Amino acid sequence: MTGGGGFLGGAIVRQLLDRGESVRSFSRGTYPHLARLGVEGISGDLADAEAVSAAVEGCEIVFHVAALAGVWGPSEAYHRANVVGTENVVSACQRHGVTRLVFTSSPSVVFHGRDQAGVDESVAYPERFLTAYAETKARAEKHVLAAASESLATVALRPHLIWGPGDPHLVPRILERGRAGKLRKIGTEEKRVDSTFIEDAARAHLLAGDRLAPGSPVSGQAYFISQGEPMSVWDLVNRILAAGGLPPVKRTVSPGLAYAAGCVLETVYRMFGIRREPPMTRFVARQLSTAHWFDISAARRDFGFEPRTSIEEGMALLAESLGSARE
Repeated sequence: MTGGGGFLGGAIVRQLLDRGESVRSFSRGTYPHLARLGVEGISGDLADAEAVSAAVEGCEIVFHVAALAGVWGPSEAYHRANVVGTENVVSACQRHGVTRLVFTSSPSVVFHGRDQAGVDESVAYPERFLTAYAETKARAEKHVLAAASESLATVALRPHLIWGPGDPHLVPRILERGRAGKLRKIGTEEKRVDSTFIEDAARAHLLAGDRLAPGSPVSGQAYFISQGEPMSVWDLVNRILAAGGLPPVKRTVSPGLAYAAGCVLETVYRMFGIRREPPMTRFVARQLSTAHWFDISAARRDFGFEPRTSIEEGMALLAESLGSARE
């Protein structure tokens, strides 16, 4: 497991342990809570080929979850973590005779900046990307899928907008901006998006890994993963705000203005070498003003994925966890 200390990686680790598996986690940092669970922890950099090779040796299956995520930052850092790191994981699997590799990808690898309503895995990669993250994850996904062979089975999963109790990314970002009054609806159209509850995202990885074998129909394929409940992006945001005890977003800006603001802010931040993420980017403007929900029938058919937690149930669990954190 790469990235076992992260949100998704940690959920996959827990589910593997629950069914009696022995788990080794390779991460940049150290995670005492994983050690207490009996996980073997190895610290290292994905860009260090020898360190990755040593971590992979002796494993039966590799879940490559770790990545540099985000919508802002130097492209070199994304390339090092996401492309070079993935190439090192694939090479290590080939070197040590690992027969199964499950790669965590993202729907952003096929995001064209336009509506994607109910698309399936036949949608093509875009010619141009709005973020280094999406571009490098697409390159990594292509490499993983091309590595499928008679000796190594590979699969790429594309879970969209993972959220739930313990989320250190999407939920706190929305709540922080909501408290500061910095959230604005982009456009007035009700564009639907998919999302994925954390436990279902993790379970999809185990299911794909179980069906994965050299020569199987799953090998060399990419799959969208979600709850299968597309809803308005602002309905989703407002439900997360409500779970955190905050009022809904009401103020609106036009998609064109948001995109123009992203262009200007990106230019200014680059010009002055500002490292923190701008309050608006072109990618975020497009993501919040377009539909992006996906046909998950391939995952249902090929490895039996079926979401178990409805969004309503997940939001109740999220609200409970956030309430406990405030007490």
